[in-house]
Amino acid sequence: MKNPIGGGLLPRARVVNAKPGLDGHDRGAKDITRAPRDPGFEVIYTGPHQTPEHIVATVIAEDTPLLQLSVLSGAHLTIVEKVIELLEQEDAGDLGVLVGGTIPDGDLPALEAMAVEAVFTTGSDIGRAVGTAHRLTTTPPTHTLEPAC
Repeated sequence: MKNPIGGGLLPRARVVNAKPGLDGHDRGAKDITRAPRDPGFEVIYTGPHQTPEHIVATVIAEDTPLLQLSVLSGAHLTIVEKVIELLEQEDAGDLGVLVGGTIPDGDLPALEAMAVEAVFTTGSDIGRAVGTAHRLTTTPPTHTLEPAC
């Protein structure tokens, strides 16, 4: 399948997209689930209201190299910290993690310290998010936070 981001073909990479917590606003999560499918990703969407435990169990069961979390509730620091802690307990701490949603700039250093690969705030370019997902599924994660916009 053609890669609209930079030409060439994309591998059939598998990605888990999760909507954790009590936040039911899932339009952005659905957009970031659909966008990578067009260039050839297989995206496993867990649906809204997922616990960190369920998200990590899905990542392990699906054996994916990348997790995308969509959080609009304001609980992103707590949720991301718990998800990463559980990933490390499952020996999956090298997994790439992307976070999207309503994320204040002041929280970026904390997310970087948690080894989040990139943060995409509301209004970010979805093509850039897909490009980052492609990079992370074809090269090992760097665990250095990529600029958001």
